[in-house]
Amino acid sequence: MQRKILIIYTGGTIGMIQNQETGSLQPFNFDKIWDEFPELKRFAHQLDTIAFEPAIDSSDVTVEVWVKLAKTIKTNYNQYDGFVVLHGTDTMSYSASALSFMLENLQKPIIFTGSQLPIGMLRTDGKENFITAIEIAAAYKNEKAIVPEVAILFEDKLMRGNRTTKHNSEDFDAFHSYNYRELANIGIHIKYNHHRINEPSSGHFGINTKMDTNVCILKLFPSIGKEIVQSIISIPNLKGIILETYGAGNAMTDSWFLEMLRQAINRGIHIINISQCKAGSVNMNIYEAGRGLAEAGVIDGGDMTTEAALTKLMHLLGQNLSSEMLRKRCQTSLKGEIS
Repeated sequence: MQRKILIIYTGGTIGMIQNQETGSLQPFNFDKIWDEFPELKRFAHQLDTIAFEPAIDSSDVTVEVWVKLAKTIKTNYNQYDGFVVLHGTDTMSYSASALSFMLENLQKPIIFTGSQLPIGMLRTDGKENFITAIEIAAAYKNEKAIVPEVAILFEDKLMRGNRTTKHNSEDFDAFHSYNYRELANIGIHIKYNHHRINEPSSGHFGINTKMDTNVCILKLFPSIGKEIVQSIISIPNLKGIILETYGAGNAMTDSWFLEMLRQAINRGIHIINISQCKAGSVNMNIYEAGRGLAEAGVIDGGDMTTEAALTKLMHLLGQNLSSEMLRKRCQTSLKGEIS
């Protein structure tokens, strides 16, 4: 059956071509994507495109870009069966995580992809990623989308978007989901792991784009000084901190450090404990170095990625929840971001 797929180009390497005169990379006119990528004509599906103007380097992505993307999907949601979002790789995991929280009662695929080499280069990985993303966005069974969630397709893996992180800047296998197995594995066939894929929601689709950016990340390191911690927790209007700790959620047990955190939490700053390790989960009850954080009121972030924890905190702070409810929802899986 023919499906209608909307391709949204936000920017990034995949949409670049090489200027024959200067050798520099520049975005190509996405209205002429059929000329740059004639393989798309072989699809039986209807493929339409929207390109952000100007194209956005993923290093320049902001909450405003996420809001624009969410609104673009909302505007076109009823007209299309699936969406492919072409995005730069550097912040793709942040954007996919943010969209997973912004989109409510999702029943259709939102597949992020991109490339490490521009689509106009001979050895590009962009074409294969692009083609596979379209196939997955158009994949339905019994008139229901097979992957009704926000996901990232890269190389030979389909991953839940809010479980991913970019782990390599040079390999084609650029993304990994350390704490949640792939939604699908791509080879000769696309093998869907149905038991890992979220069930489609039954409510009316909508978006919630309220995000509070008064947050920061504090990464611990040996001999971190009082002045550094104090400068972070004293940022004007700060409402939340992602605290990147060691191992299973451990930090130094110095009284000054724990007291600073306790005072910040008493002032209404929400602090979420996330491990610096790529795999594994926070558990603040194992060691004394973790129990001190729990006693100070730090929130256990479980096995969330930094990208998911940060965008989730922005999302929850935007809802004007009570401290108790925000804490509860931080530790609850909203979109499959935490085990």
